[in-house]
Amino acid sequence: MSGGVTAALLVLGSGFMLVAGLAMLRMPDLFTRMSANTKAATLGGGLLLIAVTVHFAEVSVGLRALVTVLFIFLTSPVAAHMIGRAAYFVGVPLWKGTLVDELRGRYDPHTHVLRSSLEVPGEAGGQGDGQESNPQRGQGS
Repeated sequence: MSGGVTAALLVLGSGFMLVAGLAMLRMPDLFTRMSANTKAATLGGGLLLIAVTVHFAEVSVGLRALVTVLFIFLTSPVAAHMIGRAAYFVGVPLWKGTLVDELRGRYDPHTHVLRSSLEVPGEAGGQGDGQESNPQRGQGS
């Protein structure tokens, strides 16, 4: 029975890795490629490592595989986010079909400060005059 479960996990994991590879070829810009690739490769790698755990059925192998899966699930999305953010900040162009650029007007290229959409002018420093407490935040918007 474990042979069938192992085979199914290997096929699923390989399928997700194939999708990740195809995303690199088919997606129109860096940001969509990275999003699709990170999600599919993370899930595919996790499924492949779980297949290793099921196949060997040893505690030491399973523990190492599960710790590796946890590490991949924690670091891969964070790394992709940081690379995507750096790419945006250095000016990598968005796909021409992009409908919404949620960072436009919220990032100051001189101070590298990113304003949240939740910030309300005048509330940050307890000032009630409607002015932002950090005068550098208003630059470049």
